[in-house]
Amino acid sequence: MTTIPFTFDVKDDPWELPYRGSVGMWCLITAESAMFLIFVVAYIYYIGKSLSGPTPREILKLPIFGTICLLSSSLTIHLSVDGLKKRSRLSFIGWLAGTILLGGIFLLGTAREWLDLIYKQNFTIHTSLFGTTFYSLVGLHATHVLIGLLMLSVVLILGLFGLVGEDQTDHFHTLSMYWHFVDAVWVVVLTVVYIVGR
Repeated sequence: MTTIPFTFDVKDDPWELPYRGSVGMWCLITAESAMFLIFVVAYIYYIGKSLSGPTPREILKLPIFGTICLLSSSLTIHLSVDGLKKRSRLSFIGWLAGTILLGGIFLLGTAREWLDLIYKQNFTIHTSLFGTTFYSLVGLHATHVLIGLLMLSVVLILGLFGLVGEDQTDHFHTLSMYWHFVDAVWVVVLTVVYIVGR
């Protein structure tokens, strides 16, 4: 009886540690997700428990345009990272500027909504339990958008001066992970506050 030798065709590719920036960002995203989860659960728990008005149905309008802008910015930042990877400075800068513009429009929409609620509807964080949870949750998200816009703006300025190149792709990709996280959180906030909460 003859035996056939059994061999493995395994490539000896050395295992590499993951990029530490990505690992750090995943840790940050995990911690931030836990914080948002606490605020979301509090909002859901207190839905309908306000003893005084107004109710969400009476004063909240679905922010459709702002949502479209913010969610579209996930595509533009992806294209910007892709442009940097491909050494296309014009693509990198153009799509990054588009991302900042879309995020800025969203933030202006939130500011306009708050101005309307505070000055026209007389609805503040002190008005009711609904006011407290609404401004806390939406404000927490808006703060994250603002932080993201500031970081992206710094990258844009550095890029305009030619200080961001292909060798910084991993760093920029890590920053884009934060922006995708902010967009994903908005889907949850939108669903809980403006759809389920009404």
